[in-house]
Amino acid sequence: MTISRVLTIEDDQLIANEIVRELEGRGFSVDWVDNGPEGLARAITDEYDAITLDRMLLGIDGLSLLATMHSAGIQTPVLILSALGDADERVRGLRAGGDDYLTKPFIPEELVARLEVLLRRRRAPTARKETMLCVGPLELDLISRKAKRDGEEIVLLPTEYRVLELMIRHAGKTITRTMLFEAVWGYHFNPGTNLIEVHMSRLRKKIDPPGVKPLIQTVRGSGYILA
Repeated sequence: MTISRVLTIEDDQLIANEIVRELEGRGFSVDWVDNGPEGLARAITDEYDAITLDRMLLGIDGLSLLATMHSAGIQTPVLILSALGDADERVRGLRAGGDDYLTKPFIPEELVARLEVLLRRRRAPTARKETMLCVGPLELDLISRKAKRDGEEIVLLPTEYRVLELMIRHAGKTITRTMLFEAVWGYHFNPGTNLIEVHMSRLRKKIDPPGVKPLIQTVRGSGYILA
């Protein structure tokens, strides 16, 4: 099994230690640098599968560093980490060349999940194209966009399909409400809305009808998991 290498450019030692501990615990190989110039040098001279980049590095703006990396021909996917969480800042980060944007403070599991998505995207051109996703008794046809449980077809609305696809692709891992909002609805999490609960309730009635073992479980205080 190939070990993915991650470069973490972060000037806050506590946050960096948390990132390194979480990623190494999940099997990643991590190099940490606490400043932009060294981070740029590492990104140019070493080969990494992904980079986490602090948006507000001391002495240098993370977006300026990102622009320099791109001008140097570095194509490694970059996850921007920032305390600036408003929509305009996220858009600036993505338009500057970031592949994803995660607001601090973040849940370590979400950081790992987002990196895994970036790595899958990077490997997609050489990977066999998926047409079917399967988890236990669940099947999701990516071509017809139809779902089945134990061979019985499940009629899904477009939003329900997107939620289920996200959960199947991350089966066994907690999907936070923030991840659901940004991946399915395309905008930042609003803690005052019950939009997710409404859609999840409808999806559960279809995926987990009475008399079968429930597959969708609530992780209190975090989100949901497809067991």
